[in-house]
Amino acid sequence: VPFTKEMKEIFLKNNQLNEKLFEGEYDFVVIHDPQPVAILNYRQEKKGKWIWRFHIDPTNAQEKVWQLIRPFIEKHDAAIFTLKEYVKDDLKLKNIVIIPPAIDPLSPKNMDLDQEEIANIVTKYKVDPDRPIITQVSRFDPWKDPLGVIDMYRMVKREVKDVQLVLIASMANDDPEGWEYYEKTARHAGEDYDIHLLSNLNGIGNLEVNAFQRASDVIIQKSLREGFGLVITEALWKGKPVVAANVGGIPLQVDNRRTGYLVGDISECAERVIHLLKDSEIANK
Repeated sequence: VPFTKEMKEIFLKNNQLNEKLFEGEYDFVVIHDPQPVAILNYRQEKKGKWIWRFHIDPTNAQEKVWQLIRPFIEKHDAAIFTLKEYVKDDLKLKNIVIIPPAIDPLSPKNMDLDQEEIANIVTKYKVDPDRPIITQVSRFDPWKDPLGVIDMYRMVKREVKDVQLVLIASMANDDPEGWEYYEKTARHAGEDYDIHLLSNLNGIGNLEVNAFQRASDVIIQKSLREGFGLVITEALWKGKPVVAANVGGIPLQVDNRRTGYLVGDISECAERVIHLLKDSEIANK
């Protein structure tokens, strides 16, 4: 997508507007990702330490965009990246730290649930807990490849007839691109009642995500690009086998052939899922 002058103006204007909404004084301010990175630029007086936290993979960023945001990053006291490979060579900042994301094992999203509660939640959304379940928890976004996940599921279903697919996402009313891709995904799913598209807008919260992950036989993360993919760590914490794309921060989490499989394409993904669904002993390891 070409980065236009209009896009730059909108970016700067929104950062300036958000700076006006910034109230109070703090010892530390943490700014997340590129969208609000220029807020500090519009502060008349900088108080406290400002830290910029980058969650995504910038290695293929458009040079014009990177050169726009780089000076704003360098105004911060420190920057945190997920991987050292994500740090651009021309970034001039004294304090650069590599900190992968982490989960809270005691949170509603990761705490232990009993089997009855898991079954009740899954059944509420018309998913059969007694049949095989494949789940991907990711927003409806081209980089998360939900269309490819559906294609993979259809390949699996030829071998495992009663398998079900659950795609769980967080949706926002003010995200037209997300809705557009949700509708595209729904059209791709067609009238297959074993494909379930769920989100926060029909009651899916952290507890429900937890239940679906625990009810699943295999967790998928078929991203085309991925900064880290913390849902993989969530799944592994719950003792679930993971089949995930060999991109970004995913290989940091999946011990290939031990805690899951790293795959390259849809066919390999389907092959690994079928293997896990048909061999419960391997899956349980």
